[in-house]
Amino acid sequence: MTKFGFTIRTRDGSMVENLVIPGRDQVEAERKLRQVYRECTVLQVRVLSAPAAPAGSDLESLITHIAADDPQP
Repeated sequence: MTKFGFTIRTRDGSMVENLVIPGRDQVEAERKLRQVYRECTVLQVRVLSAPAAPAGSDLESLITHIAADDPQP
């Protein structure tokens, strides 16, 4: 899951920085944000971390990894 950093202005005018919200994409993260801070204004959004592909995520990498660990008789 990707983490997004938000800087917002609340409906009463207060500025809130460094809100970190996880989501599959920015739309989902912003939806979660607006559940807590209704009627806020988003001033800045940044991607803090994107999901990394796990090692051996494709078949060829997995076979190569297994073959490298297999002791030869």
